[in-house]
Amino acid sequence: MSVNRTHLLSLLFLIILIIFWEGIVRITGVSALIFPAPSAVGVVLWEGLTVGFLWPHIWVTSVETLLGFTLGCAIGFVTGIILGEISFLRRLLWPYVLASQVVPKLALGPIFIVWFGFGMTSTIVITALICFFPLLENTMTGLQSASPDQRTLFRMLGASRWQTLLKLKIPSGLPVVLAGIRVAIVLALVGAVVGEFIGGSAGLGASIITAQGMMDSTLMFALFIVITALGMLFYQLTSLLELCMLKGRFEVQDK
Repeated sequence: MSVNRTHLLSLLFLIILIIFWEGIVRITGVSALIFPAPSAVGVVLWEGLTVGFLWPHIWVTSVETLLGFTLGCAIGFVTGIILGEISFLRRLLWPYVLASQVVPKLALGPIFIVWFGFGMTSTIVITALICFFPLLENTMTGLQSASPDQRTLFRMLGASRWQTLLKLKIPSGLPVVLAGIRVAIVLALVGAVVGEFIGGSAGLGASIITAQGMMDSTLMFALFIVITALGMLFYQLTSLLELCMLKGRFEVQDK
């Protein structure tokens, strides 16, 4: 089955789902407070985009997501290299790293608000903390991807530890690291929205809390759609970056 046909079937399934949803709401007469019709959600979404109400919140959430994602991935990648290369530090610090991840980030929110105040900074910190672990774990795993024969060859050629890391381990582990980045970008958006739930004054998460206070379920569903679309956009851009980097890696290897 071709990719285009698969996409068409996926789109057809979405259309059928929307029609079914609309039909159920109209037949049962369920209140919009409980389950709004997709037509009503579409009207609210269109008005929010055309009037301009949603765009500032989309911008705030996007900035928080990308900044937290960049910060968390950078720290996770560097820390993953350090712990992957220095076994003593890995044994010493790994329990603490793991402990920092099992604590629910929602529970840390009030502490971050005390430390960083309400607004963007605390949300970025929460987002970075969520993105940190996937990159750390995948980087450590990726560094072990090089085959024993390749490592032996580098030792026979007299390569230093630094040269082996840069020329062998990181390139070999790149697919695993990039897979961690794909996971992290989705978690980043979740972290940004959750952070806005706790201490945000703007953004899509803060807008959901506002809509909840107004008992406006239709607006909440519209915001859910925006968040979903934004997450899919970020994921596709990350997948495109992964494709370009892996293509460049293979081209370099061919040369």
